[in-house]
Amino acid sequence: MPTLRKDSLEQYLQSRFGPGVTLLSYEVIGKASSKGAQKQYGYGTPVKLTFRVGHRVQSAVLETMKPGPFGHEHPADRAQAILWDYDSYGRLPRHVKALDVGAFTADQELKSVASAQEFFVLTQWAEGSSYHLDLERLAKGGKLRKQDRERTKAMARYLAEIHARKLHDPALYRRRLRELIGHGECIMGLTDSYPDRYEFITMDLLRGVEEACNRWRWRLHGEGQRLSQVHGDFHPWNVLFRKGTDFSVLDRSRGEWGEPADDVTSMTVNYLFFSLCRWGRLKGPLEVLFRLFWDTYMEASRDQAVTESAAPFFAFRGLVLASPVWYPKLSIEVRGTIFRFIEHVLDEPQFNPSRVNEYCRK
Repeated sequence: MPTLRKDSLEQYLQSRFGPGVTLLSYEVIGKASSKGAQKQYGYGTPVKLTFRVGHRVQSAVLETMKPGPFGHEHPADRAQAILWDYDSYGRLPRHVKALDVGAFTADQELKSVASAQEFFVLTQWAEGSSYHLDLERLAKGGKLRKQDRERTKAMARYLAEIHARKLHDPALYRRRLRELIGHGECIMGLTDSYPDRYEFITMDLLRGVEEACNRWRWRLHGEGQRLSQVHGDFHPWNVLFRKGTDFSVLDRSRGEWGEPADDVTSMTVNYLFFSLCRWGRLKGPLEVLFRLFWDTYMEASRDQAVTESAAPFFAFRGLVLASPVWYPKLSIEVRGTIFRFIEHVLDEPQFNPSRVNEYCRK
């Protein structure tokens, strides 16, 4: 991330909110509060800005994207993502609003796009606690509460609500399937990020996953009627809960329209992941919530076919969770179970939420 200076930040805020702005503080949003203990990698470093406008104190979040793999190697790659954020955040219900978009110049000033080197997006500050903390509590033996069930149902119904908005564009649906395989942040970007050999993970294993996912791409090729409004990265770290079931979502990604199974698998695979890290299988309260999410979503959306589209999206999310880049501290046992889950799900014609532990067995 470019170097942040108080004078540059304050000048930028004055240009955006008026000459009377005073920057009170700026601080990196810590990994401990926004990432799980296992997660060690991210695309950027969000910074909370607190400033006074007249007599009112307010906060905002400054986000940029660092150079790196997953399709972010070039300034144009990162500019595309940031500009898309600014354009799309405000169109998704409950998403924090983008307040501005700008860029850093060579001398670390925050300026207009005309003199840009790196881009950032300024969003609203949303209060709340990351949903992954709920899953951590349950994985540590916490009791399943009524609120846990209600939050799971609220998220599933939220997805059903946003997925109800459809777009007739078969070519765009095919593009989204193509990007699932070939995008730098998705399957091929992930498999390319693995070492040539890591523990039991070989190039042959990764190639087999890629090939199976590509077969699924062709299987879904004609399902353009499923193109729906999506979040695109609906995992626990991107959901902030306040009291009860009141929540906001963060950081939608990779496209405004897509396959609903992408969002459903992104969240539900994490119930499995936290359970595997604790018990080596899906069980207890996390199994209850996993099944509740699927049941609630399918009832609310009336989309029984989502289970016929889920496999390659589970593979994508599984490759993230098993990645030695994203989760370097993960045990070999959990990593192995995730790969068994990926392979078995890809081999089945339809995902069955009641058979998850079968998919995980050797």
